[in-house]
Amino acid sequence: MRKVLFSVFLVFFMATLVFAADNSLWEKSTLNQILKRGELRVGLESGYKPFEMTAKNGEIIGFDVDLAKVMAKAMGVKLKIVNTAWDGIIPALITDKFDIIMSGMTITQKRNLQVNFADPYIIVGQTLLIHKKDANKIKSYKDLNNPKYVIASKLGTTGYFAAKKYIYKAKINAFETEADAFQDFINGKADAFVYDLPLCAYYYSLYKDRVAFLDKPFTYEPLGWAIRKGDPDFLNWLNNFLRQIKGDGTYDKIYNKWFKSTNWHKQVQ
Repeated sequence: MRKVLFSVFLVFFMATLVFAADNSLWEKSTLNQILKRGELRVGLESGYKPFEMTAKNGEIIGFDVDLAKVMAKAMGVKLKIVNTAWDGIIPALITDKFDIIMSGMTITQKRNLQVNFADPYIIVGQTLLIHKKDANKIKSYKDLNNPKYVIASKLGTTGYFAAKKYIYKAKINAFETEADAFQDFINGKADAFVYDLPLCAYYYSLYKDRVAFLDKPFTYEPLGWAIRKGDPDFLNWLNNFLRQIKGDGTYDKIYNKWFKSTNWHKQVQ
């Protein structure tokens, strides 16, 4: 009888430990902290059109921002945007300056060693803008892999690393912002501008009379929301949230607003 009672007690004790461990994990979860705080803090770097950019009135707007608004509403909390320099955005997340990175971040193996990513919310790739006068001789990134050419891109981005990997013979001008890189190109100091398809499409819409768009991506790049490691509850919620908004039409509505319409251009020009 004592053995039976001891076995029952042991099972109960072990179950209590498991429950306590699971409850402790939830208590530490970023999602739980967001709900307690009543505020979702989103880290991003304004400047990557149309994902996040600063409007003429000073407000940060864009595809990621609208997704963040829907996310905060689904959580029942307020939204706080934390504009952060790109080179420090992952360290800022790790040190709890905000809860999540929603900033057009490409999922890479190297970044995944530092943070966890939710399922990709959009797939993009690197494309090229060239000067219209060169359209007959430059048909792909391979034609630019020559020391006589100069490529402009943003330092630290996947566009910059793609240029170093695939167009390594060319000279690469790297800049702190996308805007500076594009200006280098459009001013004639570079022969091509390499960046994600959405931003190149935006610049092409503004300068069709001066540039040609090589719009077939030469890389495959899934973008994802980044969170701190060791947080399965938050990761589970994010993936279910993404499936839900893609299933009920919310995602398509926001996507069409920023990628299939140019109505927002007047807010930033």
